[in-house]
Amino acid sequence: MAVQGMWSGTISFSLVAIPVHVVKAVKPGRITFRTLHSKDYSPLARRMFCPKQGEIVPPDEIVRGYEISPDKFIPVTDEELESVSPERSRTIEIIEFIDMNEVDPIYFDHPYYLVPSKGGEKAYRLLALVMSRTNRAGLARFVLAEREYLVAVKSSEGALTLFTLHYSEEVLSDDGIAPKEGKIEAKEKSRMEKNIENMMADFDPGKYADERRGKVMELLKKKMKENVPVEAPAGEEEEGEGPPDLVAALEDIMRDMKKNR
Repeated sequence: MAVQGMWSGTISFSLVAIPVHVVKAVKPGRITFRTLHSKDYSPLARRMFCPKQGEIVPPDEIVRGYEISPDKFIPVTDEELESVSPERSRTIEIIEFIDMNEVDPIYFDHPYYLVPSKGGEKAYRLLALVMSRTNRAGLARFVLAEREYLVAVKSSEGALTLFTLHYSEEVLSDDGIAPKEGKIEAKEKSRMEKNIENMMADFDPGKYADERRGKVMELLKKKMKENVPVEAPAGEEEEGEGPPDLVAALEDIMRDMKKNR
């Protein structure tokens, strides 16, 4: 499989250092559309508008603010945020090994593949083999784009995968969701168990597909054959804000790598 790294560095723990690079493990399945101006098909751009002044605010007049109550903010400068940001590194630092059975799936965020770089193949295979046999995963810190991520490095059929994890404070409590305990008849319990058992099957993701996505793609293909695509007039690129998450940060790095070739 031809893959291009979006980040490169080392997996590190104890005296072990394995050179790897990060690549995508999934691709977005959702079909997205741009909003266009119906008169000339120009893509509509987001502008920072000040409702009080009734005008567009230029980039050099935009500052960050943390809202503490409605319409009350604490301004924060880029320099202040930089002073409390973690130091960037090229290391996925494993801090402990955990049993994957103990990790609630609600903590999993986004998956990536870790591909061995030259010289690290043997250590990579050994780590993947041992973690697979013991069902262990490495809990690690990973710093990128001024943010420190909590990640799990695990083995999947001989390949190492990296999952970004939600921090505990990001996971909402499930208190009050489950109904209060009540008496359940043995007959009802047996009937429910039988229904589940009758529907048991091996998990085969290939059996399932996003039907709406398929229909939308067919619609687009049909329209491409029947109609000439419209073209927007040339315009300036809109400056956006910084990447909101690891996915966006890695994609920004990928684009920069292609531009600098």
